[in-house]
Amino acid sequence: MEILFYEEESFRNLSRWDKETRGTEFENCFFINCDFSNTIFNSAKFIECVFETCNLAMIKFVNCQLNNVTFIGSKVLGVNFSDCNDTLFAVKFDRCVLDYCSFVRKKMVRTMFNNCSAKNADFSDCNLTGSTFSDTDLMNSVFNKTTLKEVDFLTAGNFIIDPEMNNIKKAKFSLQGVTGLLNKYDISIE
Repeated sequence: MEILFYEEESFRNLSRWDKETRGTEFENCFFINCDFSNTIFNSAKFIECVFETCNLAMIKFVNCQLNNVTFIGSKVLGVNFSDCNDTLFAVKFDRCVLDYCSFVRKKMVRTMFNNCSAKNADFSDCNLTGSTFSDTDLMNSVFNKTTLKEVDFLTAGNFIIDPEMNNIKKAKFSLQGVTGLLNKYDISIE
């Protein structure tokens, strides 16, 4: 099987890619206004790539390498990032819909989540040390045995985090956000 390699390419307005793509490599590529919903990338590599205003709902990154991949203004609904290769895994999200995504067991040190919706996302057993959830809605997201050391939750909203089940050492919370840390105690703070 021949491996396709794309470098410094811009892909615009693609409505569909092959339903399943194996082993393709993308380096310094831009994907703008593309629809990859329900596409399967198997053992592909995305290095220093940008997805801008793309529909990636239910995309599958099976054993893929995502190295410094940026998602901007994109719909990344229901994606299981846990299926990605752990080697050099690094992503950032700006103004994205990440509802129902799974990041279980991912090492995501210093990951930026800016102005995103991450409702019902699963961050169980994830290492988010030094990450930032700026203006990000975390309603019903799961944090279980998650490393949250030095994470910035100052402007994040709707999160519920159990300090006894997660490592929150030196994490930053607003006074208003502290209620999300006390939820399990069923107390009223007014």
